[in-house]
Amino acid sequence: MANKIALLTGGSRGLGKEMAIALALKNTDLILTYNTNKTEADKVVSEIQAIGQKAIALQFDVSDLKSFDSFLIEIDRVLKENWNTDKLDFLINNAGIGATIPIEKVTEEDFDHLMNIHFKGVYFLTQKCLPRINDNGGLVFISSGTTRFCVPGYSVYSSLKGAVEIFTKYVAKEYGHRGIRSNIVAPGAIETDFNGAAIRNNPQMKGFLASQTALGRVGRADDIGTVVAFLCTDEAKWINGQKIEVSGGMNL
Repeated sequence: MANKIALLTGGSRGLGKEMAIALALKNTDLILTYNTNKTEADKVVSEIQAIGQKAIALQFDVSDLKSFDSFLIEIDRVLKENWNTDKLDFLINNAGIGATIPIEKVTEEDFDHLMNIHFKGVYFLTQKCLPRINDNGGLVFISSGTTRFCVPGYSVYSSLKGAVEIFTKYVAKEYGHRGIRSNIVAPGAIETDFNGAAIRNNPQMKGFLASQTALGRVGRADDIGTVVAFLCTDEAKWINGQKIEVSGGMNL
């Protein structure tokens, strides 16, 4: 049986890197994207190849919607040259940035930049990829625990993630006739480089967040990657239109 192929945005570090490795361990080949850090992306490709799976890294800026058509042409080329196919099996919408901005300080430029990355870019990349996804494939959207509980300064980021959560259900509803599943993974507090490594660099914040989590620690990137990989297997074939919060039991 041929390996499955996943397109993973933002796969060069942090959560995306661990998703890529976990998918490779589930016999999935990867096309992963990076925005600026080609060196780190190439390291992830090497790790995946060491596992025994194929992997390709492509530059992609999810906020630059004018680049999408040329990016998809490149995806088609890579699929044909490396897998002799024109289809993907999974799309994981992971690429994103953090921003802690109080409501009174949000500018229209801030709003538009975050919207392009976290909702508009996700929406239209998904739209353009769906014809390329095999029947019985799947999509995973990365949201945030902050759509359930509020973190001051996250009003724009979390509102956009909330929009993605609604969109995820619509994808499940409108593409279910093709056997395509669509689900959300919502991380809690994770110790990564995200948002300027805010948690890692602030022991007081890290300690507080750990105290608010039932399992008594903040998350690690591999806590999320394995759940995303699970959703891209037949073991998860009856999970559809669902949000899975992966937070260790935060703010219960």
